[in-house]
Amino acid sequence: MRRAVVLTAILFFCAGTMVRGDTQFTTVVIDPGHGGFDRGGIPGQRVAESKMTLDVSLRLRQVLERAGYRVIMTRDRDVFVPLGTRVATANAQHDAVFICVHFNSATRAGASGIETYFYSTESAPLAASIQSAVVRTAGTENRGVRRRGYFVLRRTTIPAVLVECGFLTNPYEATEAQNAAYRQQLAQSIAHGILARPAIATRTRYTDSSSRVDVGLQPFLDQRHVRGSGTTHHHKAKSKKKKTSKKKKKRTSTDDDNQ
Repeated sequence: MRRAVVLTAILFFCAGTMVRGDTQFTTVVIDPGHGGFDRGGIPGQRVAESKMTLDVSLRLRQVLERAGYRVIMTRDRDVFVPLGTRVATANAQHDAVFICVHFNSATRAGASGIETYFYSTESAPLAASIQSAVVRTAGTENRGVRRRGYFVLRRTTIPAVLVECGFLTNPYEATEAQNAAYRQQLAQSIAHGILARPAIATRTRYTDSSSRVDVGLQPFLDQRHVRGSGTTHHHKAKSKKKKTSKKKKKRTSTDDDNQ
């Protein structure tokens, strides 16, 4: 019996070592969306997104640290952190990946499901791996992997993804999100997606502009040229267009600049 226990422990250790060797990164930067005065979501939303993202992120940190990874948090308490600071934190790391944790919201209560975003093509397999793992855990609609130029994705110099863990405006998904056991499952599934991801290539200007992506069997939408969104989660409303003039107009904030 004792020899069996020892053998099991050795196999577990070796498996963990193999995972670390295959992924070729030793650090994970976790970015809990929103925080402080920025509670996320839409006006009148009952469940604060910022609290849910922080809880899942802290649980994710524990899982990854137990797996042997070095974990950096952009925030570990309910405070506001500017997007530029989040990006700078990620870019200061080497041999790392950036995981941004969010929840979705929409004016339509029936909107539901999980979706994961990336921008640079070398991040696509990581996004697909996380999407697949989280969808299996959540048991809800698979909204697919989407390529989008959100600020925290296009400005990072390391592989980066943003996972939307369900709609807090959907009665069923909001109830699930308020369950600690479910949030633990979300954290474990995100970790599983990270651990299951093979070697990640180096990010270059080519991978930023290339249209060739690998998301496996996951549904894929290329939204690089989409300025709006079917959902209204954590974005500022777009300004109404005014009549054009010869004078240069100031650039207004868009969805992609608020992530």
